[in-house]
Amino acid sequence: MASLWFLRLLAQDGLAASPQHGILDLVRGSGPVVQFILYLLILFSVASWGIIVYKFRQLRRAKRESEKFIDVFWERRNLSSIHEASRDLKACPVGQVFRSGYEELVRVSRTKKENSSGEALTTELGGVENVSRAMKRATSVEITRLEKYLTFLATTASAAPFIGLFGTVWGIMNAFRGLSVTHSSSIQAVAPGIAEALIATAVGLAAAIPALMAYNYFVQQIRVLSAEMDNFSHEFLNIAERHFFK
Repeated sequence: MASLWFLRLLAQDGLAASPQHGILDLVRGSGPVVQFILYLLILFSVASWGIIVYKFRQLRRAKRESEKFIDVFWERRNLSSIHEASRDLKACPVGQVFRSGYEELVRVSRTKKENSSGEALTTELGGVENVSRAMKRATSVEITRLEKYLTFLATTASAAPFIGLFGTVWGIMNAFRGLSVTHSSSIQAVAPGIAEALIATAVGLAAAIPALMAYNYFVQQIRVLSAEMDNFSHEFLNIAERHFFK
């Protein structure tokens, strides 16, 4: 009886806890600006997760096929046979670099045979420079392909918290403006509005944190693949210089 009387007294004084609202109830009860920001952040989050899944599968396949191609390259000694094997590894960045270098090497070698003296090719290792340029160009193309959509993750990681913060500030402004209209000074008058506003910050962080972590991970993986392409290019150029441009 004493506890019941105490709860009734708190309710009369306006100190009793208000009924709990779910997240969806708070979202539905928020203003149009906050709702727009919430839906925008949800769209950012969904798109980010789609990119994360796609890039994870793409980079994992690129890494796996690159390792397989490097094994094939050192096991076989016939460049033509290696070129045929690389056609099946379409997602292999190292294989793409090899194909560009090999096709340029074949073109240079054919031109060398057509010339009687071959001085234009052998002087100052012009043929090797042509192959090197072709492989560098292929490396740049592959890095650009692997970095596709990463800009969106970086944008989400940097912009989503601030977008959510804007929604929070806007919601708190509306909550205090409503407090001045109702002429009430109790916390219950502004608590729902503040809770609705803080959801925007929470959603912004929920969208930004996975995007930031995924972006850093993918950049590191691309850096590893870029190093593999550079190392392979140097090895291939050394082989071409020893056997084709003596």
